Amino acid sequence: MTPTCHRHPDRPTALSCTRCGRSACPDCLRPAPVGQHCSDCVAREQAAARVDPAAAAQGSHTTPYVTYTLIGANLLLFLACIVQAGTGALRDRADLWTSSIMRDGVLITGYDDVFLGEYWRLLSSGFLHWSIVHIAVNMISLYIIGRDLEQHFGPARYGVVYLTSLLGGSAAVVILERENALTAGASGAIYGLLGAILVVVLRLKLPATSVLTIIALNIVVSFTIPGISLWAHLGGLVFGALGALAVLWLPAVALAPEDRTQTKVSVVGWTALAALLVAAIALGVGYSMALSP
Repeated sequence: MTPTCHRHPDRPTALSCTRCGRSACPDCLRPAPVGQHCSDCVAREQAAARVDPAAAAQGSHTTPYVTYTLIGANLLLFLACIVQAGTGALRDRADLWTSSIMRDGVLITGYDDVFLGEYWRLLSSGFLHWSIVHIAVNMISLYIIGRDLEQHFGPARYGVVYLTSLLGGSAAVVILERENALTAGASGAIYGLLGAILVVVLRLKLPATSVLTIIALNIVVSFTIPGISLWAHLGGLVFGALGALAVLWLPAVALAPEDRTQTKVSVVGWTALAALLVAAIALGVGYSMALSP
């Protein structure tokens, strides 16, 4: 009786894996230094291979789908707000407040009964903008910064770092903003991406002068120009840097060199990144609950 492929029982085959000995069809075999290995053995070998945590997060894709999706979501919400408020909102920011999306989505601080249980504002505020200039600057920045960073981290890690930065910036606003304020914009998350880029540059031992200069200039702008949310920027910067540290640096610290396999590096990075995301949510929601009557 002719053996069949262990993954495709309907395919007779005379071939087998030289590592595990199981029968396998040509589609399930990969060339090896000696013989050929089945895809399952190749996957186990890759998972057990030691890796450099600084490079382990790199994605194999070239199209920054997450960055494009984030830009698209911001643009669609801004357009929806303009449709609700009317084109007059393009000339006068105050008119934008007639949009229910804007009223129900911005982050409100410094007033009595700040949240009233509307904790989604911690997230939604990061996708809303006050003007064409506001959204144009943020989306251009996201496009420039996000493309390379997404390719380095891979889409999933990059998306979580972005979300953590956004929520960390919102938490900083809720905790540290003492004046009556309405906060909206993606800049907190974008500052987080700047913090992540700085960690990547330092981890790869590349010159960091240009990145540090950009961050310093942006912080000066945040301090000097009225109407810019300083705390959202600083909070996002810190959480973005911590997210990159969780992925690129922590596995190298927590794991001995012989234990730095792809699987273990990924588990340590993802665990730390998830904990950081939970911490950002807990800080924002917890402090908001403490302010509620």
